[in-house]
Amino acid sequence: MVLVGACLPASAQALDSLNGSNALIRQNDLQILQNRVQRQQYQQQQQQYRAQDRQIVQQPQPIVPQLKPSCTTQIIGSIAVNNCR
Repeated sequence: MVLVGACLPASAQALDSLNGSNALIRQNDLQILQNRVQRQQYQQQQQQYRAQDRQIVQQPQPIVPQLKPSCTTQIIGSIAVNNCR
């Protein structure tokens, strides 16, 4: 009986160290899962942004009236005549 009683503290320490390593493994697993969820959320957000970008229609260039020159040059024979209005 004394031998069994003497072994209990050692086995309890072994269990505590196993529980500690299990807790560390669980913490690592939790971190891995959190990273996966964050990555999936980021990818979904990027897909939404790309979908929005595809929906945005490029605005056509505005039509700007251009003024025609008011002066014209006429060639009459060998003489150039400018007519300005």
